[in-house]
Amino acid sequence: MIVEPPEQVLTTFGLTAHPPIAMDGTGWRVGEVVLTLVPDHARAAWSATARENLYVEGMRIARPIRATDGRYVVSGWRADTYVAGSPEPRYDEVVALADRLHAATAKLERPRFMLQPPAPPFNDVDVFVAADRAAWEDVPLRTARAAGMPEPTSEDGERSLAELKILGSLRRPVDLPSQVVHGDLFGTVLFAGAAAPAITDIVPYWRPASWAAAVVVVDALAWGGAGEDLVERWSNHPEWPQMLLRAVMFRLAVHGMHPRSTAGALPGLLRVVDLVRMMV
Repeated sequence: MIVEPPEQVLTTFGLTAHPPIAMDGTGWRVGEVVLTLVPDHARAAWSATARENLYVEGMRIARPIRATDGRYVVSGWRADTYVAGSPEPRYDEVVALADRLHAATAKLERPRFMLQPPAPPFNDVDVFVAADRAAWEDVPLRTARAAGMPEPTSEDGERSLAELKILGSLRRPVDLPSQVVHGDLFGTVLFAGAAAPAITDIVPYWRPASWAAAVVVVDALAWGGAGEDLVERWSNHPEWPQMLLRAVMFRLAVHGMHPRSTAGALPGLLRVVDLVRMMV
């Protein structure tokens, strides 16, 4: 169901001169502004604050638009400057962008909301929080089970969590600093010809920068048609095999727990599982 921004939201953001135009499920364009319904108020406000004055060489960044009363989020909606472009399978450029971005976000403090465990009633954010912790905690999925998250009942969901448990035994300790990273760059970086690539949001995780790069590579291999040589080209990242291992564990946990996961997404992930298992 597509939810159109209400008149009160348009008025509060000062966006009454143009009619809202739907943008393929990613939001509503109103003139040179994009309105997006956000799943989590605290994360949306944090992202706006982080992007407001962030500068990264060779990158376009959607800047937040404040409402007339100074707020970043109004009735669950945020507003950002429109940036042109669409996702393209330019995965080496996405990894390079991740490295530049995370050099800049390394100075950001850990948001307080990232310390909170998932809690019912569970939403998408809770699933991703639990999946992230599953890849790092001593017993994968301990956080999810402690919170009472439902176990998967589908065959592919059960398979993904079985693989997660096996991969968990291949982890070894890593000594890398954690920082704020954008954990969802695959498919969200926008390209427009020769223009600099663009981001419209920062989806925050508190992990090593090389882990976020590994998530891009895992996603590109699993669902983007990338060749295995992508792994080798970025192998100079610290603790690369272990970061890839935790990245694919993260995605397996998401697949196993997310209610909208589809069986068709698992074969690509299992391809990456086999590749990573050989590396570690």
